[in-house]
Amino acid sequence: MSRRQPRGPRLPTWTATLTWKAAVFITVMCCALAALLGALVHVSVTNQTVGQARERALSRLKEVTERYEAGDRLGPGAGVDPAGLPDRLHDLAANGRRGTMVAAPESRPTMWAAGPADGERVIAVQVDYAQGARTIDGLDRAILGSSVLAIGATLLVGAFAVTRVTRRLHQTAQVARRISAGDLDARVRDPHSRPSDTGAPRHQDEVAAVAGALDTMASTLQGKLLSEQRFTADVAHELRTPLTGLHAAAELLPPGRPTELVRDRVAALRTLTEDLLEISRLDAKSERVDLDAHQLAPLAERVVRSSGEGTELVVVRDVCVETDRRRLERVLGNLVANAHKHGRPPVLVTVDGPLVTVRDHGDGFPDYLVEHGPQRFRTEGTSSKGHGLGLTIALGQAAVLGARLTFSDAVDGGAVATLRLPFEESADDDGRPGRDERGGPPGAT
Repeated sequence: MSRRQPRGPRLPTWTATLTWKAAVFITVMCCALAALLGALVHVSVTNQTVGQARERALSRLKEVTERYEAGDRLGPGAGVDPAGLPDRLHDLAANGRRGTMVAAPESRPTMWAAGPADGERVIAVQVDYAQGARTIDGLDRAILGSSVLAIGATLLVGAFAVTRVTRRLHQTAQVARRISAGDLDARVRDPHSRPSDTGAPRHQDEVAAVAGALDTMASTLQGKLLSEQRFTADVAHELRTPLTGLHAAAELLPPGRPTELVRDRVAALRTLTEDLLEISRLDAKSERVDLDAHQLAPLAERVVRSSGEGTELVVVRDVCVETDRRRLERVLGNLVANAHKHGRPPVLVTVDGPLVTVRDHGDGFPDYLVEHGPQRFRTEGTSSKGHGLGLTIALGQAAVLGARLTFSDAVDGGAVATLRLPFEESADDDGRPGRDERGGPPGAT
């Protein structure tokens, strides 16, 4: 069985950013370009400087050779087998050939030129090469300094340009996250994606094209959702009038089994219509809360009492919260009703400070609901695993209250809905178990 090779040290998070990658790329390219251009300039100037010194040395060697053959004095810097002549150049001249070589006796650059004299002796001249060496050294320093300056300036300009692009990309990503969170009014509004003042289309870069496409998608999605919300609200409103008449007519029917069935279906249809109206108001964000201070345990007990048998209440710690009593009872009532409808008893409601959990002992929530939250009228396979509008309304009302509603499955089986209400611990809260509305210790109801 093969073992996984250990990975090397992980790089910091900031190394994954586009700005850092662009900076590294620009630096590497600038260094490579500067090295290439510097090498070309260095070779070219060095060849030119050495070539000029070689021509002067060979010209001087020609004059000295003519003087030597005429028996005249050779002059300064010339001689036969002079001291300091490089061995390689001496051997070359002794073989009957002329040549030049740069040497640095006593750290002073010199250009030597040598040729055959008579026998195995050679005649050589030396020309001062210090000026040429200083020229090449100065050129190298200038190349290095200008390369560093050019790389720094290019990095600054490149970082500025890349930062502008990444800032626009971050803004586009932030708007996309806001849209996915439900804020359909969020827009990028990139100035590069707008038409020019003359009305002619403006040339867009890729970031502006992405921003414009995101704005268009958000506008289209918002329009479709608003259209669906208006349709749902209109249908619910239109159904209320005939349902009211149908309910009144059903009350006039003679007693009997058919009458009970009609009244039951009419009541279910009226409940569905009211749920649709409530969802349309939640979607339109037109709900307003009526906050007041309430003890949480008595509210939960009223919900448990109204749900009928099979529901137990356990108060671990009671607290006083600022909330809308009607909406909170609506949330808890929907959770308890859903637990009875789709789970199995006993249904346990637990109050632990600002945390309220509703648990049943059934098969648990479907995977899609735990992962993505409740979806309207979604079913899986059979109608027994379907979830109507109750959980959707509970989630919407919890958001109006500023609370957080999550769904999970218990380890030992059953579905768990957890409601966390906004709450600030105060000095008066000693953390002791709360008492129910009858003044007794907390316990099961």
